Amino acid sequence: MIRNYGRPFPAGVIYPEAVYRIKGKGKILYLTFDDGPDPVSTPAILDILQAHEIHATFFCTGSKVLASPGLFARVASEGHTIGNHGFSHLNGLTTSIRAYCSDILRGRDITCSNLFRPPYGRLRVRQYRILERSMRIVFWDLMPYDFDRKLTADQSYSILLRRIRSGSVIVLHDTESSNAALYLDRFIQKALEEGYSFGSVDDYSLHG
Repeated sequence: MIRNYGRPFPAGVIYPEAVYRIKGKGKILYLTFDDGPDPVSTPAILDILQAHEIHATFFCTGSKVLASPGLFARVASEGHTIGNHGFSHLNGLTTSIRAYCSDILRGRDITCSNLFRPPYGRLRVRQYRILERSMRIVFWDLMPYDFDRKLTADQSYSILLRRIRSGSVIVLHDTESSNAALYLDRFIQKALEEGYSFGSVDDYSLHG
């Protein structure tokens, strides 16, 4: 398996105007979590973020929001930014334009967010052009493969620590199978010691 820890390819080439890294704001890192809310992982992640008094961005899947509305409400009530990750977590490259866009719009209606992260980082040019009319499309600058069962939590942590840079939009996963919660506290503490602060991906960070 070939792993690409940086901005997704070929999206980074085809959609250069999308968000991958937020520059010019200082030594700030942007933690983002995909695929939740999840009854096991979400409370653990939220507890860690709350302990450090930092905010993150949760790109939520609409079907999981409907399954765990209380968890979704907790994410929002604790000051985190909500993003849309579609309703059914579809792969845009294997889904028709109409079905894909309909699914993403349904996710937007449930999450009430115009920030959109394409599941798998994959969508067709036509899908992108339709969705960008009403949404800000956010990819990532750094992925430590926390979902990869072939990597230990320590290996994923090391990848993350080696590759962070000012403005990095970091993608982790809010799922029981992810190992992110195992090293999240340690990573935040280390990043803070190295002079980083943390922000959420919102209109202010993108346009302020």
